[in-house]
Amino acid sequence: MIPRTAARIQVTRLTPKPIPLARPGYARQLSASALFPRPSQKSLQTSPSFARSLASKPSSPPSGSSKSPSEPVVSEEDGPSLAPLPILPRALGVPKPPTAAPRSWQEKKEELLDRDKHLEKRKLLIKQATSGYFEDFHKTMHGGHGGKMWLAPKVMIREDKALYFPDVEGKNLLGDQVHTTTLCKGNISVIAFLSTQAAEEHIKSFTKFVLAAYTSDPKFKFVQINLQENLLKSAIVSLSKSSIKRTIPKEFHETYIHSSQNMEMLRKPLGFENKHLGFVYLVDENLKVRWAGCGYAKEEEGYYLMELTNKLLQRLQGEANPQKEVPKGKGEGTE
Repeated sequence: MIPRTAARIQVTRLTPKPIPLARPGYARQLSASALFPRPSQKSLQTSPSFARSLASKPSSPPSGSSKSPSEPVVSEEDGPSLAPLPILPRALGVPKPPTAAPRSWQEKKEELLDRDKHLEKRKLLIKQATSGYFEDFHKTMHGGHGGKMWLAPKVMIREDKALYFPDVEGKNLLGDQVHTTTLCKGNISVIAFLSTQAAEEHIKSFTKFVLAAYTSDPKFKFVQINLQENLLKSAIVSLSKSSIKRTIPKEFHETYIHSSQNMEMLRKPLGFENKHLGFVYLVDENLKVRWAGCGYAKEEEGYYLMELTNKLLQRLQGEANPQKEVPKGKGEGTE
């Protein structure tokens, strides 16, 4: 038998004393202070001599960079340098001669059964679905060169390689329903597309020389197409026809066309892919596009248009027109 005193001693040894638990917040503070000790106020202060030594040391370029320290570094915020614009790379227009006559039932049936046409429309719908509403505006404002896509050439497109300008229908400022095919057939025409006020300024920059030289020529036509495919915008333009009349000279009332024709299928063939730009086309007597320009014209582009218009007029009339004075080095393009 074990004595009672020994049993009490044994029990006291087997039952350990409870350890007081620390508060959770205190434990977190303790662990944080142990891992990340706070710097002292003195350590945060940089000595003046050390700061001067840092300022005097030149920053060395990274080891993988080949630029010297004196060479300026271009940041990403400055944007990439603008690439030079290309000359018009291809002939613009459609392969079939245009006509002002309404399409027959047979032609509509052939188009309805044309598989290539359906594939082309499908690609157009996919492009429209994947592009934003302000894409053209973004290209104009932030795409460089004011949205201008190419430089107009100093020579004409060869007649055997040139394509046709499509028929565009609309109402002129006299209230008559007209077609570009009937207006331009047998004449040398400068046709301009404009949809915005900025596009009007683009057109003026291209045509100021050619209009001053050939407006009075009976074989010269200047056709302006105010294209508004949006029904609401088209209605607003129709209501403001009287104010447009006051801004357009009387001799151009017959050839100023307000059109709401759907041009989506013709934008790519004509290069007319930005609605905010003005586009100018030089069309011969056979309705073939011989030259084109877009955006705000450089000075030489306006001279090119005047010179090439003069050449086409000379060939059409069969006699030399009086040569307009052109500064040297400007507008020396030939076909």
